[in-house]
Amino acid sequence: MEVERVQAIANLAMSMKTIPSEYIRSENEQPGITTVHGKDLEVPVIDFSDPDEAKTIRSIAEASHDWGLFQIVNHGIPGEVIKRLQEVGKQFFELPQDEKEKIAKTEATAEGYGTKLQKEVEGKKGWVDHLFHKIWPPSAINYQFWPQYPPSYREANEAYANCLHGVVGRLLKYLSLGLGLEEGELKAAVGGEELVYLLKINYYPPCPRPDLALGVVAHTDMSSITMLIPNEVQGLQVCKDERWYDVNYIPNALIIHIGDQLEIASNGKYKAVLHRTTVNKEKTRMSWPVFLEPPPEFVVGPHPKLVIDESPAKYKTKKYGDYVYCKLNKIPQ
Repeated sequence: MEVERVQAIANLAMSMKTIPSEYIRSENEQPGITTVHGKDLEVPVIDFSDPDEAKTIRSIAEASHDWGLFQIVNHGIPGEVIKRLQEVGKQFFELPQDEKEKIAKTEATAEGYGTKLQKEVEGKKGWVDHLFHKIWPPSAINYQFWPQYPPSYREANEAYANCLHGVVGRLLKYLSLGLGLEEGELKAAVGGEELVYLLKINYYPPCPRPDLALGVVAHTDMSSITMLIPNEVQGLQVCKDERWYDVNYIPNALIIHIGDQLEIASNGKYKAVLHRTTVNKEKTRMSWPVFLEPPPEFVVGPHPKLVIDESPAKYKTKKYGDYVYCKLNKIPQ
């Protein structure tokens, strides 16, 4: 085992009504102190079935600039496809531990089942286990990191990936047009047809002290965009005006995070969203983010058309793999 799993720690912690010290965040991070309670953040909600395409483009561009986050409804992915994705993910985490360990991550792999994600500041840990594997394009998939159980896992994930691919194409088109670029230019700048879809399943077991712990600490995503589906248990928080707010849950909506690479490619016109995850005392929270990532050797920088005299380049141009290495190891970019 790479590390002790949070799922196992949670079972013991619930009976003792306390959590190990390495999961207790500093006071400036503790959600009990830093959350604005009693007020969900009304982040922009965009209806993908609206026939007024110009309005949709404008709404997405504004949300990406002002918030770095929005929710898409009526996106065309059938509710049954989302339900099956969630069911098989939940079933995997409910398997016996030795079955999950068969696809455990190693030092050499980013994909697989695991707990530790990045360099931990001051030895503090997140209250979460996870599973990573690529779901698109088919050429990038390595099925050795996909669970064999439940048997319907592969079918459910492939159905979701096929549906998601269509939404991604449309979203990138709108984001590109929102910057005044041609419809395919932004996609080309962040990976083009080589864009890798990396699925992560987050499993946040019940925590006896949710006021002290975090599932995932405050961060922006390294990806171009993140497309996220949560379960119904509240947990996603975003930072707005230096305060932390819960994000309103909408069943079957796709939550879109602008990631670092889109902020870079847009030369700062779109903002990567600072967000974190809280945990629940009674219920297991789960989420299914898909990170849309350039390949490691792909070079990302501000789009040339967005670098002008009044707006010089605000970011370095570098290979995505180098960017990831620096971010995971807390090295300045």
